[in-house]
Amino acid sequence: MSWHLGRLAGFDLETTGPDPLTARIVTACVVQCGGDQPTASATWLTDVDGEEIPAEAAEIHGVTTGIAHTQGVDLREAVDQIIGALSQAALSDGIPVVAMNARYDLTVLDREARRYGMTPLTDRLGGELQVIDPYVIDKQVDRYRSGKRTLTALCKHYEVPLDGAHSADADALAACRVAWRQGTRYPRLAAMSLDELHTAQITWAEEQAASLQARFRETRPDAYVEPAWPVVPHQAGDDDQ
Repeated sequence: MSWHLGRLAGFDLETTGPDPLTARIVTACVVQCGGDQPTASATWLTDVDGEEIPAEAAEIHGVTTGIAHTQGVDLREAVDQIIGALSQAALSDGIPVVAMNARYDLTVLDREARRYGMTPLTDRLGGELQVIDPYVIDKQVDRYRSGKRTLTALCKHYEVPLDGAHSADADALAACRVAWRQGTRYPRLAAMSLDELHTAQITWAEEQAASLQARFRETRPDAYVEPAWPVVPHQAGDDDQ
C-alpha cells in the first residue's frame, strides 16, 4: 500500500517567533489520521516557560502572553509529551510525520528538547524518523507555479478545506490532507517507499535552498538559506540563544 493511503501523523506548532533556534512553543498538535482508522489528536497550550509572546506572533495565532501564562501547561512537560507522541507513532507503528515546512517545526522542537536536557526526536528515532513535507514536495513537483506556497495557498491549490488557519490542530490535519492529495495527484510520489521519499526530500530541500540563495545573492552577496532538512543541525552555542 502506498504511503499516502496509510496512517499519517500530522505535526504543527504555533510559536513566539520566526527563528527556529530561539522560538518557543505556544501551541502544538499531533494528529493521527487516515489508514481507514478514526482520527485521533492531542493538542497542547503551553505557558511558554514564563516568556513573553510578541504582539505580532499573538496576532497570527491568537494566543497572548496572558492566556499562555494562565491557561498553559508547563512547557517542559509539553515538549516531553510531544516528543513522546511522535516517537510512539514512528517506533511502534511506523507512521511518518507530516509537517508543513518541517525544517521549522522540527528544529523548534529539537532546540526545545536540548534546552531542557532531553533527548531530541532525531536522536531517539535515528533512521526511524520519516518525514513528509508538503512544502518541499510541492516546490519539487510544481516548481514553476507562481504565487505563494503557504499552507493556505497549498490547501487552495490541492482543494483541501482549511478551517481555523494558524491553529496548530487545523494546520496539522490540513498538512496531512495536502500530502494525501499530492500522493494521489502524482503517481511517481505514490510509488516511492517512505524511505525513498524521505531521502529524496533531503536532496530536494537542499537544491531548493541553493536556488533561493542564488537568487537572493543577486542583490545581497552574503545571503544564506539553510539547506538542511528536516532538522537544522545543532551547533555549539545554539543553547545560549
